[in-house]
Amino acid sequence: MRLALFDLDGTLVDRRSAFPDAIAQLSHDHGYGPEIERWLVTELKDRANRSDFERLQATFQLNESADHLWRVYVDRMAAAVHCRPAVLDSLARLRAAGWNIGVATNGSSDIQRAKIQATGLADLIDGVAASGDIDVRKPDPRLFELAAARCGTQLTPGDWMTGDNPETDIAGGYKAGLRTIWVDGRPWPASLATPHHTVGDVTEAIDYLLTHSAE
Repeated sequence: MRLALFDLDGTLVDRRSAFPDAIAQLSHDHGYGPEIERWLVTELKDRANRSDFERLQATFQLNESADHLWRVYVDRMAAAVHCRPAVLDSLARLRAAGWNIGVATNGSSDIQRAKIQATGLADLIDGVAASGDIDVRKPDPRLFELAAARCGTQLTPGDWMTGDNPETDIAGGYKAGLRTIWVDGRPWPASLATPHHTVGDVTEAIDYLLTHSAE
């Protein structure tokens, strides 16, 4: 079986659109004013982990524990994030065609797995490697190797990595010996080698994999 690895945020799911809703709901539930809400939006914009809520608790002297606030944030993000039906359908077709499907994602294990479970992706994915599992982040090849192992296999030259981030997903995939598909959406750094294929949406990437399954 061939292996297709995917990034999570910005590729399979849209964290960017879910994030404001999750922060607004968390702030509303706890009666936080605009100052705390602005802090959360600014500090957690790109990524979040439990230590951020330790800083939040200390900065504003909140009564709630960091553990509690982190758990609430995980729940709110899982409730807010969505995976488009077209993406789920495409992954189902890829799986039916005999591909192993894995996720290699930077982020805390609990929140990334909560998103995968809440969006219906869990039924279509063979294995997940989150950077919080082993404290190693993409583009380190070890995270891609772990994703393959979680899928019950190992990386081979015919395997693919699809993601939206040039440095972590595409350059990282190259380092791991993978073919790469870039989901275009941000400037491409001139210093990086070009991806093997470029698409505008992850569904197009899956169509490409299905078309080239015999190669």
